[in-house]
Amino acid sequence: MLARLKRAAKGARVPHLKGTAGAATVKMPLPEKIVLPMQQHIGAPCTPTVKKGDAVCVGTVVGRAGGPVSADIHSGVSGTVESVDSVLMSGGKSVPAVVIVPDGLQTPDPSLAPPQVTDAQSLAKAARDCGLVGLGGAGFPVAVKLAPRSHLDTLVINGAECEPYLTADNREFLECSDTVMRGVKAVKECLSIERVIFAIERNKPEAIDLMFSLVQGAEGYSVKPLDSRYPQGAEKVLIEKTTGREVPRGGLPADVGVLVMNVTTVSALGRFLDTGMPLTTRRLTVDGDAVEKPQNVEVVIGTPIRDVLAFCGLKGDVAKLLMGGPMMGIAVPDLDQPVLKQNNGLLAFTEKKAHIPAPGPCIRCGRCIEACPLGLSPVEIAGAFNRGDVDALNALMVDLCMNCGSCTYVCPAKRPVSQTMGLAKLMQRKAGKK
Repeated sequence: MLARLKRAAKGARVPHLKGTAGAATVKMPLPEKIVLPMQQHIGAPCTPTVKKGDAVCVGTVVGRAGGPVSADIHSGVSGTVESVDSVLMSGGKSVPAVVIVPDGLQTPDPSLAPPQVTDAQSLAKAARDCGLVGLGGAGFPVAVKLAPRSHLDTLVINGAECEPYLTADNREFLECSDTVMRGVKAVKECLSIERVIFAIERNKPEAIDLMFSLVQGAEGYSVKPLDSRYPQGAEKVLIEKTTGREVPRGGLPADVGVLVMNVTTVSALGRFLDTGMPLTTRRLTVDGDAVEKPQNVEVVIGTPIRDVLAFCGLKGDVAKLLMGGPMMGIAVPDLDQPVLKQNNGLLAFTEKKAHIPAPGPCIRCGRCIEACPLGLSPVEIAGAFNRGDVDALNALMVDLCMNCGSCTYVCPAKRPVSQTMGLAKLMQRKAGKK
């Protein structure tokens, strides 16, 4: 696959649109209520640990992890549990949710204290107690990543932030470099990792300069400026670009001795090690042509999206709302949906920007093949999917597709290429389970 990756044009030249890159983070006032779904991560959902009428503090556990691949959920406000109900998520799944009304006092939970971390086991436990998940959008429980089955020699800090509009990670570098370094040093020491690479796209020169100054002369640390090309921040692409190693088909980064952590994730870990306060807030980039004041906002996790948009202001009717970036973001059908742990942006677009032209016939130009960062052949995969040919899908390695959307972006016929790839992967998985 590596040879194919190197031969292929790597991704797409998407517009950066980083208008909020210089916008310092603004802290949003407390909402009237927060809604905490028990599924804010990849893996098993949490089980509510509170009931209607219970008093909670900032940092109180309200949802306990439902398995080894899961993550506790904590209240970001002090107040009273209004209800334990259910909420319909963007993917169409209904999950339990804890609704809390703040008292405005923001009283911290008295049981909170900085953890004692001395080795890999205690570090993984700290990540578990923090309720930490990947904050770059994936939502994978960090405690699992910090308990690898093989030795890791390289830690790659993902600061690519290659999606258009999003600048939350850039602001994490510029505003929270102390906790970034605190988290990085803890991971490096506890896991006995030899080298750390800060991977940052070149469209973030201030972050690159800052990190160069912080690691200059430090043994085992380096900064790797990356070409500003989407999807540079994808895990497999990032590993190849920074280390030259190829993650095997069906394998994990740990199989090639690499751990990849998003910069905001590792910073949140560093903050927890210093304060003992679990993950209860996060920074969002709020942007789009329907937003009156695009900005980076720190919000309490569970804040209704309606409140965030009201805080930033709207200057037009919202035709499409996305959690995340325009390439891989998830469409939000309901403004009452809450901000989740893994949300790093809210993009609101008017009909003018959100309009999708009608697809035309495939002209077999091959641009989707040239754009795929993993060297796949979407046009051949689409043919195999339409024929229901699972053997061909296996041979074409559709399971490697990460749904980055590069193929759809470059398609001159505006065909739903990425969506077809997703359906083909689903067909392959279902066939494998029979």
